Amino acid sequence: MQSTDILKVVLSSTELPTLPTVASALISLTSREDTTLSDIADLVSKDIALSARILKVSNSAFYSFPQQIGSIKQAVSILGINAVRSLVLSFSFLSIKGGNKRDQFDFQKFWERSLASAVAAKLILDKVEGADTEEIFISGLLQNLGELIFAKTCPAEYNKVLSQLSEGQEQLAEIEQKLLGADHCLIGYEVAKSWGFPEILLLPILFHHDPSHYTGQNKKIRATINAVYLSEFLVNIIYSHKPDESHKLFQKEAKKLLGLNNDDINNILSILHHQVDQAAAYFGLNIQNTKSIQEILQEANIKLSLINLNYDQINQQLVRATIKLEKLSQELQEKNRILDNLANIDGLTEVYNHRYFQNTLDQEINRSIRHQTNIALLLVDIDHFKNFNDTYGHQAGDFVLKNFCTIITENLRKYDTLARYGGEEFGIILPETAEDEALLVAEKLRIAIETATFTDLNNEYHVTASFGLASAYPATRDNFQKNDFIKQADLALYGAKKGGRNRVTIHMPKKKWFNI
Repeated sequence: MQSTDILKVVLSSTELPTLPTVASALISLTSREDTTLSDIADLVSKDIALSARILKVSNSAFYSFPQQIGSIKQAVSILGINAVRSLVLSFSFLSIKGGNKRDQFDFQKFWERSLASAVAAKLILDKVEGADTEEIFISGLLQNLGELIFAKTCPAEYNKVLSQLSEGQEQLAEIEQKLLGADHCLIGYEVAKSWGFPEILLLPILFHHDPSHYTGQNKKIRATINAVYLSEFLVNIIYSHKPDESHKLFQKEAKKLLGLNNDDINNILSILHHQVDQAAAYFGLNIQNTKSIQEILQEANIKLSLINLNYDQINQQLVRATIKLEKLSQELQEKNRILDNLANIDGLTEVYNHRYFQNTLDQEINRSIRHQTNIALLLVDIDHFKNFNDTYGHQAGDFVLKNFCTIITENLRKYDTLARYGGEEFGIILPETAEDEALLVAEKLRIAIETATFTDLNNEYHVTASFGLASAYPATRDNFQKNDFIKQADLALYGAKKGGRNRVTIHMPKKKWFNI
């Protein structure tokens, strides 16, 4: 069978997956030069369920934006058209389910590997300075699209391919070419081309097994193809029977193709499993506790060392291996704890970030309702901070921000929460605190800031801050909403600024705010 023959069979098959309406329309829309952000947002917003999924991922650690993204229009504006298109396509393809139980093609395992490839490709390209990473996730996800197409449109024929593959004598692409007349790279490329995919998504599908065949001059496409190619080595470490071989190839090829150094490579290897599990949760894929690369390689080395040993030697090796694995497990737990902490900490000020603030406020409101206690919320804004930056420079501004947080922290209780809400604005959660108590805390903080001298080498700076205070007793209110609570504190902060700054303003339900 020739490649043209199998392509006709595939394209004419009633089992060929079709893109959902929104995804298909989005591909068409983004190919036009006159498309606006509003056009994209209006189209995606028509699918309520899809919009909700996109907003969930946009507000997750997958992107780690400091501010909350509340609408698709805002998501398109912040993430970019291509990134939103990638999210839409990712959700669309991950919804494609399996076929006949007699088929040898494992759809669940295919999507597990594909998701791991997507995460790995993104981690790799993130290490390349100046690289455009907007669409690398969907490129990694769809690199083996042709396998899925074969399994859906030619299940009986593809069962023969998989049977021969299990014998382990030939590579998958060689068997596909021999039995079907074309490999999955070409079929995936041609089908995606028929759907109207742009080159940046098409060419990684065609060349991901051999990037040297790409002869174009587009640096973005070349970097994407290389990253997708390298991601397969990482996936093989997780899923193949020869992880050590794939590990060595990845190190060699990553340095040669993208110039990654040892630190870059080790960082990717150390966090890949953690990132795969997180991405699976974001995209609704059931993946259970992916093993770390270190653990996989350790197990492979142990198995190799057990070959040709006698019974006593095997027992001794197993005891030593068990001890090493226990130590490694403890180290991994500590590293995971550090990674989780990094996801919640603002890099500049070293206080909690916006994501952590939102999650903690949810928890504290729920606890307040359960225990029938008060809760108070302060929103704090450094006065005229833009003018300060313009006058003294951003380095001085960063110095003040960090020391500002130190002063605030020193004047709070251990169970209070300080977080960077965005820019020079901060949120402070005060559990089990009534309004009069919260007012004393806010005034204490205001005075501490006003009287502080921020000394940086030979320079001294002085700043003031405005405080908006909202307090509540959620147990007595029906349908108490976190966003309304934040809005009350925000209105009070606005009142403090309008009232002349460097003051504490309490939100009053009828008057909106009350200056102190």
